[in-house]
Amino acid sequence: MKQSRTMSMLEAATNVVVGYVLAIATQIVVFPWFGIETGLGDHLTIGLAFVGISLARGFLLRRLFEAIRMRSAR
Repeated sequence: MKQSRTMSMLEAATNVVVGYVLAIATQIVVFPWFGIETGLGDHLTIGLAFVGISLARGFLLRRLFEAIRMRSAR
């Protein structure tokens, strides 16, 4: 069964949102270990800087693997 582009985007977006929440929580815990003190706003901004790239990466990789799967099915 082929995965639609919409479902690929939904999967990628869900992955990014979960990753974003985990990244923020990790930064809040780990940064102080290295003497990096930032506020919540900074943590959120740092995380947002990577959201677009992460979303694009997940979507493009999913589409690449779907194309490979469809080619091999022929």
